[in-house]
Amino acid sequence: ASSRLARIERMATRYLAPVGYLRFEIRESGTGSARSVLISPDIATCQDCLRELVDPADRRYGYVFTNCTNCGPRYTIIQDIPYDRANTTMSSFQMCENCRREYHDPSDRRFHAQPNACPECGPALTLVSRSGEHLDGSDPLSRVRGLLAQGAVVAIKGLGGFHLAADARNEEAVASLRKRKYREDKPFALMVRHAAAARELALMDDETVRILQAKERPIVILPRKPGARVAPSVAPFQRTLGLMLPYTPLHSLLFDRELDVLVMTSGNVSDEPIAYLDGEAKERLDPVADFFLFHNREIHIRCDDSVVKPFRQDITFLRRARGYVPSPVEIARGGRSVLACGGMLKNTFCLTKGKHAFLSHHIGDLENYETLRSFSEGIEHLKRLFQIEPEIVVHDLHPDYLSTRYALETDLPRVGIQHHYAHALSVMAEEGLEGPVLAAVLDGTGYGDDGTVWGGEFFEVTLEGYRRLGHVRHIPLPGGEAGIKEPWRMAAMYLSRIYGREMGHLNIPFIETIDPQEWEIIRRAVERGINAPLCSSAGRLFDAVSALAGVRGIARYEGQAAIELEQRADENERNEYPFDLTQSGNVTEVNPDLVIRAVVEDIRKGEDISLISARFHHTVARMIHRMAERMREHTGLSGLIVSGGVFQNHFLLERVCEFLEGSGFTVHLN
Repeated sequence: ASSRLARIERMATRYLAPVGYLRFEIRESGTGSARSVLISPDIATCQDCLRELVDPADRRYGYVFTNCTNCGPRYTIIQDIPYDRANTTMSSFQMCENCRREYHDPSDRRFHAQPNACPECGPALTLVSRSGEHLDGSDPLSRVRGLLAQGAVVAIKGLGGFHLAADARNEEAVASLRKRKYREDKPFALMVRHAAAARELALMDDETVRILQAKERPIVILPRKPGARVAPSVAPFQRTLGLMLPYTPLHSLLFDRELDVLVMTSGNVSDEPIAYLDGEAKERLDPVADFFLFHNREIHIRCDDSVVKPFRQDITFLRRARGYVPSPVEIARGGRSVLACGGMLKNTFCLTKGKHAFLSHHIGDLENYETLRSFSEGIEHLKRLFQIEPEIVVHDLHPDYLSTRYALETDLPRVGIQHHYAHALSVMAEEGLEGPVLAAVLDGTGYGDDGTVWGGEFFEVTLEGYRRLGHVRHIPLPGGEAGIKEPWRMAAMYLSRIYGREMGHLNIPFIETIDPQEWEIIRRAVERGINAPLCSSAGRLFDAVSALAGVRGIARYEGQAAIELEQRADENERNEYPFDLTQSGNVTEVNPDLVIRAVVEDIRKGEDISLISARFHHTVARMIHRMAERMREHTGLSGLIVSGGVFQNHFLLERVCEFLEGSGFTVHLN
């Protein structure tokens, strides 16, 4: 049976001298060269298995662990290489006679399917209440459907960890889940029964349906349909929904005609990694879930759901994990094996071997012990799977990142790489670029090589280094970390720089939201240079405009102010605000003070937030465009890398690409 998951990387022909074999045989796997074999990610249930699942005449009818060589668990159950059953978490299940016959038959699609099983010999489900009572019954899934329909929150063990599930149309259930999970505003992911149910909730075309139905089954961020029938607490302050289709037989059987859309959010409490071990899940999720659906197929490595956005017949990643990991990125230059430890927020690490770069699954924000443990376990797992012994460790320049501390504690030669240069290099690696090439890297925070906080950077880059050609004009970040979590501080900081003491007399609603005494204390601290590092962050500029326009003054999750500002933008508005580009030696500064003035004037005139947001987005796109043209004048280069968290904003990204391509630039993206 041919494997639909196979990928031919290269073909070569070699003539060898005969060695005298007299017959063909398949031998037991050995070690050694097998270590160079790639491992498939976990893949969504194929159509053949789904047909068996709903066929009453089939011996796997209703069996939630049905899989074959074309689908099912891979990465999350593999303990070691070679990828044989003995080296997976299925090793404790002895195949029955029927499964063994399939497994050894080259004409069967289950030929050498390592997780092969059936109801007679494979894993099984167990339903447990919060109190620990085992709820007996021959059909736990039917019981779970009933509980979800009644408004219960159920922790469901899946492929790479636990989900917390609730009826997405039941506001009481969703609001309760949000409160218990300590997740005030961040949107919940939804799992829908099929593509037709997705079409009822989101605006979709054939391309987005293809992405939704792809074998990787990511969560896809899509425009919300007006009047979409989901609970308000699913995605507050958003005009998008994150939708995914079932990707295991268990998920497929969770639904019926009445229950066709579920909240399926990561099984964790805010800021912790997804739970994947039964005991750990029971302990950590006990305050959140009313019931637990366990199974006895162990998960060896946790792996959260992937999150993508459609963009120009392709996708951009917000989170690359299940379905994609551990497929490598092929890089143009082979070399010594490297461990790259990544940043603090939304961490992933990377291990290289030859021309393969193995990016890890999404780890999360490295802010606590649990996430650091997940990070270090993941590194050891990938090292073992691909027999990689790193010769160099690469880390961010920020000395307080846990990923940096991890790198500094190894006994390997260490290389510190500037945060935004690393963003540019990531695109160069994906695209096979040697450079020199221009780069616009915009995000929230990165440690600059001059000791300031960077985040609005314009470079000329090569594989050997970079030259900083421009940046957003520096402004103090009032309160350091507090200035990130409270966007109103950035808005006040910009107003203070532009209007001085007169800012208190601006007749705009934002001024009424500020506590004058609190701001005076902060302002004096800034004057004295106390906890107020200079920053060139584009992310903080978005925060300032969001707070100024009354969208979001306090952020409850990373990037919230900018995300909600994008959500309010009018798609049809094309006007822009003025801004300055000023030359200081060999570096160009983008001065946004005129933008802030224009935003204030629009607020005074009572302009709608949707117009203000759109005009601001157009202005940032034009800033990037003008900076690119100025850099081209100085360097003669017309290739431009666009990278950094700000460009997860597709309203901005689309306009940036439009402006740049209209001026003859070649745009390179992650």
